[in-house]
Amino acid sequence: MENSKMKIDLIYFKMRALAEAPQLLMHYLNIKYNYIMSWDYFGKEWQEVKAQIPFKQLPMIVVNDKHDICQSIAILNFIENIAGLKLKEPIQDAKASAILQSAQELFLPLNPTVNFAVGDDFIKKRDNMMPFLQTRFEELEKILKSNEHIFFIDNEPRACDFATFHHLDLSRELDANLIKKYPRLEQFLEDINSLSQIENYLNSRPELIDVGIEPKLVIDGTAQPTGTQKT
Repeated sequence: MENSKMKIDLIYFKMRALAEAPQLLMHYLNIKYNYIMSWDYFGKEWQEVKAQIPFKQLPMIVVNDKHDICQSIAILNFIENIAGLKLKEPIQDAKASAILQSAQELFLPLNPTVNFAVGDDFIKKRDNMMPFLQTRFEELEKILKSNEHIFFIDNEPRACDFATFHHLDLSRELDANLIKKYPRLEQFLEDINSLSQIENYLNSRPELIDVGIEPKLVIDGTAQPTGTQKT
């Protein structure tokens, strides 16, 4: 299947989480896709269809209306493959996979806390996860410092870079000063953000507001509560 002839639907919810890295990667690669809320795609609320979905979770991409691809790492790998971005050298490919897996491990508890926790629960979860975030950020900082490239593998951003970018970027919703302790990671964020395709996406995506109070996404000018239900 040629990339230009593919129809790609990305199915997810109202939250800034596991659908971000695939969207960043597709925007960077100029791959067209449709972002469809779960309830609009299935015509039912999530709880009614969850049991029928592979692995009972989203995101999922649907290729040409018939091929369902679940699990966010598999989705990212698929996008790299159709774009010819997959690394051919086994050692470099393994290193990229390690970065991607390490970034993915930041999902919990970071993403649910930013998207859903409020009040004292938000403060408690934020404070409890700080040692873990700092340890992981230190490791990522060390890896970037150990090479002379702009990104983790070379001078072209890949799935592992966009996955890392998402979680680092989201961490600023917990504490805007946290990333400032890691100047190489902060530069990494700036380098990703300066890519024209990414800058355009970041400026146009739904804004996440009221984190820790009553999280919402501003979609088409309307603030809507984050979640897995239609409002």
